[in-house]
Amino acid sequence: MHRQQLLELLARYRTPYLEEAAMAARTCRFVMEHSNCFDRGLRPGHVSASAWIVNPARSHVLLLHHRKLDLWLHPGGHADGDPDILRVVMNEASEETGVAEEHIKLMSDAIFDVDIHTVYESEYSPRHEHFDIRFLMEIDDRLPLPGNHESHQIAWVPLEEVSSFNNTRSIFRLLQKTRRLAA
Repeated sequence: MHRQQLLELLARYRTPYLEEAAMAARTCRFVMEHSNCFDRGLRPGHVSASAWIVNPARSHVLLLHHRKLDLWLHPGGHADGDPDILRVVMNEASEETGVAEEHIKLMSDAIFDVDIHTVYESEYSPRHEHFDIRFLMEIDDRLPLPGNHESHQIAWVPLEEVSSFNNTRSIFRLLQKTRRLAA
């Protein structure tokens, strides 16, 4: 079964956040119910993958100013039919940062965070949900960040300033997890 990798990752995942635990359970049900869960055309939603990228000191996180959404976000995107969620997240991290894959370190093949968020209707797509599987990654913050056409800007943001770029509950949860890593 092509969904087995993701289902196994979700089965092993544990979080102390009740809201996130509910999203992980809902994501697992969604993946089991939709054999085409990795296809961006699936409505009401589909699986996506995101990279929460920290510097080696764990003092900064990499954010990009998304061109279409006009929001500061971490790198990530659609699986486009690829069921290998680890390959998807590595491809997205490299593509959106402009950093070669050999310079991106996957800190663990275990899930770091699960989020379900709504992508509102736009000229590009109808309203739908992303069942977002997030992994922790590291890039040396001395490397250049060329970015790509999907972003206006890309930046290393100090942890204490991230909420001024994006203050969603989801980002707050990622920040809390990152602070625990740095401690």
